[in-house]
Amino acid sequence: MIHNAQLIKQGAEAKVYLAPFCQRQTIIKERFTKAYRHPTLDKKLTSRRVVQEARCLSRCQKARIDTPTVYMVDTENYLIYMEYIEGYSVREYLVTPEGQTESAQTKVAQEIGRALGLMHNIDVVHGDLTTSNLLMRSETGGSVVLIDFGLSYVSQLVEDKAVDLYVLERAFSSTHPNTEAMFEQILKAYGESGKASKQILKKLEDVRMRGRKRSMLG
Repeated sequence: MIHNAQLIKQGAEAKVYLAPFCQRQTIIKERFTKAYRHPTLDKKLTSRRVVQEARCLSRCQKARIDTPTVYMVDTENYLIYMEYIEGYSVREYLVTPEGQTESAQTKVAQEIGRALGLMHNIDVVHGDLTTSNLLMRSETGGSVVLIDFGLSYVSQLVEDKAVDLYVLERAFSSTHPNTEAMFEQILKAYGESGKASKQILKKLEDVRMRGRKRSMLG
């Protein structure tokens, strides 16, 4: 039981709480155990997943990518204590009148593309890129923060990074109609900041083709 905790989100893999820690408001993420797995195996896999998420966050921080700062990792209880970010999601922003202007979308697209390029430069694959997992900090005038690295991992494979971009593209097309131009700006900024961006964007075309074939086949 987390003391004075307020549950703010529950997903398939974890619960997210807001609670005081070291005299500040803190996000505490608690990963679920899986009842269908052998308890010893489950403990090992869940602990490893917690450590992997924390390492990917720390790796991004060292590369000066804006992500929540990790304060503490408790592998026994499958908890990560991290920075609480005052702000709103890109998903929420894009449905506001301000978020629908061309200049605002260009600014946000450039920040997203640059952040993803830097993240892939250090071989971190997010695994769950959506506009809900991109926050905008209130105190910095809406600079973009990457959050929820629960499915993240380290990979040098061009394919994995292309799939990461494809997941975000699908999220844009399904959640935000008429944002094709904005996503193209994301890819343009990505191309300017990513080391292997040319190969990754070329691979994205292949991933799109496979996605279209799957849709046609049902």
